[in-house]
Amino acid sequence: MQQWTRSLGQAQQLILEYATEQMARAVPQPPLPSACGALPPAPAHFFQPERLAQVQADFAKESIALWQRFLDGGKGDHTPPPDSPAARADRRFAAPQWTDHPFYDMIRQSYLLIADYLTRLSDTVDGIDPHQKERMRFATQGLVDALAPSNFPLTNPVVFERTMETGGENLVRGLRHMLADMEKGQLSQTDGSAFRVGENIAATPGKVVKETPLYQLIHYAPTTKKVLATPLVIFPPWINRFYILDLSPEKSFVKWAVDQGLSVFMVSWKSADASMKDIDWDDYILRGQIDAIDTVRDLLGVESVHTIGYCVAGTTLAATLALLAARGQADKVASATLFTAQVDFSEAGDLSLFVDDEQLKLVEQLSAPGYLDGRYMAATFNLLRGRDLIWNYVVNNYLLGEDYVPFDLLYWNGDTTNLPATWHRHYLADLYRDNKLAAPGALSIDGTPIDLRKVTTPCYMQAGKEDHIAPPRSVWKVKDHFRGPIRFVLAGSGHIAGVVNPPSKQKYQYWTCEKPAASLDEFVASATETPGSWWPDWIEWVRAVAPETVAAKGARIPGKGKLAAIEDAPGRYVKGDPA
Repeated sequence: MQQWTRSLGQAQQLILEYATEQMARAVPQPPLPSACGALPPAPAHFFQPERLAQVQADFAKESIALWQRFLDGGKGDHTPPPDSPAARADRRFAAPQWTDHPFYDMIRQSYLLIADYLTRLSDTVDGIDPHQKERMRFATQGLVDALAPSNFPLTNPVVFERTMETGGENLVRGLRHMLADMEKGQLSQTDGSAFRVGENIAATPGKVVKETPLYQLIHYAPTTKKVLATPLVIFPPWINRFYILDLSPEKSFVKWAVDQGLSVFMVSWKSADASMKDIDWDDYILRGQIDAIDTVRDLLGVESVHTIGYCVAGTTLAATLALLAARGQADKVASATLFTAQVDFSEAGDLSLFVDDEQLKLVEQLSAPGYLDGRYMAATFNLLRGRDLIWNYVVNNYLLGEDYVPFDLLYWNGDTTNLPATWHRHYLADLYRDNKLAAPGALSIDGTPIDLRKVTTPCYMQAGKEDHIAPPRSVWKVKDHFRGPIRFVLAGSGHIAGVVNPPSKQKYQYWTCEKPAASLDEFVASATETPGSWWPDWIEWVRAVAPETVAAKGARIPGKGKLAAIEDAPGRYVKGDPA
């Protein structure tokens, strides 16, 4: 036990010194006194003395208590008190091997103490703006996650045990996985061989009825004798493939919507190549969303359409609505549904930490061919949840040598798309950095200044309670700009699972509030929780906006109207074939 405690003490000190040094580099130090002996100016950046002293005192107290537990714990009970950071539940250390052996139990508790100390230490930094402070806290958390003992073979008892049992075969399999990922330049999260686009995912029957250099338009085959007269046009984000809304049949929002009696159209964006280097936001609005809306209106002979915009496409849909309002054409859209979409980026969450002048220069360098390789964007999103989306797979697939589990959502997550360089640069600068969409008249589309306050279209807003990409507090801000009737729904889970939650799964929950609420906090305080999916609530809202139905025949059948079928859904663009 003395040898173990001595070794662990040295390890703890090394980790602490390393991590503290990394944090110190992130905080500019005050200048040294000049040669003439004048006092230096007051430092602009420093640790708050009182808070720093308290954090250090707490850490020293907890460290002493930790050593005492193990020095006195000859009976094998090294359990920390419930209020100690070392007692915090953590899925990374859920295996019984972490507590069965004193050596690993001490490693686990030491790490939890150090992680708590470093996180609190970053909070004591003063004299920097809130954005810089959030970046420091994010970087500290990333460092803490990377240093977890679960990430290393010799300090992870489960990996060590597996290595002894297999004679190191697990590490050989893990090396094979790692080399394969290095070959493709992307971390694998699932077994991609189990999925075939158009067969067991993105398989809802339909036809591609229009193709442009920017998108393909898919018209899905009706499954009911009557359909709502007002069709639905879905705009997925072009930073991912559209089939997040058309995964396996039991998870497919598209199939479910068709079965509810909607005429559904899906925009399938083209993954950017060098020919799209000059594509900008105006193109996605004019040649993308408005063009698709007008195409469907003309094809079915209707005055207006329902629309859905997901994430960045929801942000773009808000701008489209503002442009249509400015042109006096707002009646082209009967309703707008925004899935986890932001229009005011003043509280845009951790993704905004990646947007500053230095990052924009890096994006420009990476986009030299005229587009940004989608793998860079995938890596960025993975970093937002590094513990779950990076280190979890490092341990399972590289260290334990586990085979990848087939999972359609993770397959979609790894099926990246490229982004046009000009659009991406302007989107990050104008919206994330400068927040121009929230300022009336600050942005113009096709020469027309837009103002979100002119939007009176009925709107259904869905936010994810645990969304780390579009935080609910940021999504809520749409209500501060739109002037039409808005139904706000807070769904359980996050950016993806909060949206893709079919009723048949009976998972999660959602919150609604029939009383007017001035803030998200006020909404939450008065909201009613409903178990399960919010999809049924949405379809009832859509039916209330435009209840008229028509027979599902003629142009309501894909390829039977003015637009002949080009090919079967899901089309070439989603498969990465631009030809």
